[in-house]
Amino acid sequence: MDPVRTITGRGVPLDRSDVDTDQIIPSDWLKRVERTGFEAGLFSEWRDDPTFVLNQDAYRGANVLVAGENFGTGSSREHAVWAIQQYGFDAVVSPRFGDIFRNNATKNGLVPVQVSPEVGRLLLEAIEADPGLQITISVEDRAITVPDIGVTESFPLDDAIRHRFLNGLDDIGLTLQHEAEITAYEERRPAWLPTVG
Repeated sequence: MDPVRTITGRGVPLDRSDVDTDQIIPSDWLKRVERTGFEAGLFSEWRDDPTFVLNQDAYRGANVLVAGENFGTGSSREHAVWAIQQYGFDAVVSPRFGDIFRNNATKNGLVPVQVSPEVGRLLLEAIEADPGLQITISVEDRAITVPDIGVTESFPLDDAIRHRFLNGLDDIGLTLQHEAEITAYEERRPAWLPTVG
């Protein structure tokens, strides 16, 4: 996982509430054995509609997904996070996230930015009016800023998750921070104990 400190870019307004993980990445995509190529399945059922927001040229290359309330509910599937990231998004902004989705996002380097419902609505409308609107998300400051519409709002991100983002640490990276202690323990561990290997 790469460190994430500041994300700056444009947004895609996904003005839908209660978006569940099956809508993010339909279950047909879960049969893949690779961990790549999921961007083609992102919102694939909705993308059949030529008017769907991801099909609009004005939003091509945007890296912040701005969603309605209650994003990422439903079943636990990391594939939803992978699809969002592989499509090119670095962060998702919403007034509320499903707990499992939020957890999967933070473990994979996708920043979940929870804003008030009022700011969420303001962002959706402002991006629809101006697809070039610049958004800055600071993990260090735990804040989202959109100067052109006068928005600066902090978002919740506990210290441990912030540390993971700033230092680019996934679960393995966190464990490897203790590599010296693990090695020392293994060296003094009695040889008669079972091993994994």
